[in-house]
Amino acid sequence: MSRTESNMLALGTTAPEFSLLDTVSQKTMNLHALNGEKGTVIMFICNHCPFVIHVNPEITKLASEYQKRGIKFIAISSNDVENYPEDAPHYMRIKAKAENYTFPYLYDENQEVAKKYDAACTPDFYLFDAELKLVYRGQLDDSRPGNGLPLNGNDLRDALENLLSEKKINPLQKPSIGCNIKWKTQV
Repeated sequence: MSRTESNMLALGTTAPEFSLLDTVSQKTMNLHALNGEKGTVIMFICNHCPFVIHVNPEITKLASEYQKRGIKFIAISSNDVENYPEDAPHYMRIKAKAENYTFPYLYDENQEVAKKYDAACTPDFYLFDAELKLVYRGQLDDSRPGNGLPLNGNDLRDALENLLSEKKINPLQKPSIGCNIKWKTQV
């Protein structure tokens, strides 16, 4: 299990636009059709990463809580499915249903979206405000597989609460740690 940290995209960055296949609905979706009235959480995840498997219950819980409050959640998988077939779109659809995702699970086949977001690991979390400006990026919380710390989503939850109550979000943010995105090899 590799331990790769987030690259920590600069706060204030405008969310790069994308148009990707939602593996659940089988429809192409874009950021401006999916963004939330009060904010948008974009997560780079995948099916097989132990770090993502560990946080799946909490991201499902957070989405359930905050979507009612004007925050949209979007999950994206950018892994190379040739070398990691368990992350292929048909398996993404199965995983989304098994985990009860209430948000789109998009497939970034050419990995361009991950590059635009400077995503490095799974899971990698980004919170954008209503104007799609980056206000938080980094970890869900301090829990990791096997470290014994409770899974509670405190870091992202704190940022969400501050965004919704129009309070300043602490700019000192911890990077996420997870498996590296499985990049395609260049020929």
